[in-house]
Amino acid sequence: MSWWGKVVGGAFGFALGGPIGAMLGAVLGHQFDKGLMLTLANQGGATGSEQERIQTLFFTSVFSVMGHVAKIDGRVSEDEIEMARSIMQQMHLDEQQTQLAIELFHRGKHPDFPLDEVLQQFRRECSRRRNLLQMFIEILLHAAYADGVLHSQEKRLLGHICQQLGFSPAEYYVLENRVRAQRSFHDNGAQQQHYQHSPARPRPDRLQEAYAVLGVEPSANDSDVKRAYRRLMNQHHPDKLVAKGMPEEMMRLATKKTQEIKAAYEAICAARGIK
Repeated sequence: MSWWGKVVGGAFGFALGGPIGAMLGAVLGHQFDKGLMLTLANQGGATGSEQERIQTLFFTSVFSVMGHVAKIDGRVSEDEIEMARSIMQQMHLDEQQTQLAIELFHRGKHPDFPLDEVLQQFRRECSRRRNLLQMFIEILLHAAYADGVLHSQEKRLLGHICQQLGFSPAEYYVLENRVRAQRSFHDNGAQQQHYQHSPARPRPDRLQEAYAVLGVEPSANDSDVKRAYRRLMNQHHPDKLVAKGMPEEMMRLATKKTQEIKAAYEAICAARGIK
């Protein structure tokens, strides 16, 4: 049975425990025995598939924390709501999954949302899955940039989230720059395709964004560019992320990200004449 089948079926033999399990249980209307939850939390939790456990943790954490990030600047904008819906649509969630994601998003908006406790449990459970933690942060960054601007409150909160998940300020800076460049590169690429119907060398500003997507300077040699490209493709490979515990429904998000990384690399290759 998949992680989702166990959730809707109430099969919590692998009950999560901790704040994430309590939140998911409250949303679903299940009543957990506090003694059982404490025992599961102390034991590290799973009595069933670890894969299903991590998938449930990821789904629950990403949508609840996304709601918390959206609310931090005082109000949830229509752009942020639309971004959350867009992510749900890209995942092709069914009606029940969408409703759960919406409920979790709203839970994250509550003033008493236990952010640090949720992040600590998520980090503890995924400690050997750093690429998964990174994908989690990137999804939150894309959601925060939904209105085109990363507000100061959002930036401080995302920096705090990164710290709680074991990422340094320098690593957060790299992730933020990469997501901003990806969004700009994608938007400019769509505009360029709208006005032309044949491949062309990218404009200088879009080429600069392509380098930022790969996280390298324009002065980098060809070998460094290829190495950065391969590393990012490996980090975002959909099958590898799912194997580490990302819900299969989110595979499409990872696939889209690898497509954007590949497009940036191809733009650089075209500008450099690399075959």
